[in-house]
Amino acid sequence: MLHHVSFLASKAAFKFMSHPAPFIARDLLPDQEQKQAALSYLNEAWAEARHDGVDGDCLAQASLFAAFAELVRTYGEDAVAKFVEGLVVRVRNGEFSTATARQ
Repeated sequence: MLHHVSFLASKAAFKFMSHPAPFIARDLLPDQEQKQAALSYLNEAWAEARHDGVDGDCLAQASLFAAFAELVRTYGEDAVAKFVEGLVVRVRNGEFSTATARQ
């Protein structure tokens, strides 16, 4: 699975690099706009992987691993562990739920 995920990441990176966006200095974009752009890229890569037959659970686990590894590289293990502790309440409060209410 790891090799397949690496292949998908390479495929997504190639797709991104082969369709260059106009140059925008990263520091010029407000943080919220960078997050929106990042989410858009991730949604596209996720959709492509699902189309290629990758299971959603495998994608979620690989995505979490990659995200936490990046956060640890950036902020260190202690800061990320503290951040993760706060996720329990956020998950229980429905912050990550995307399902709409059924009638």
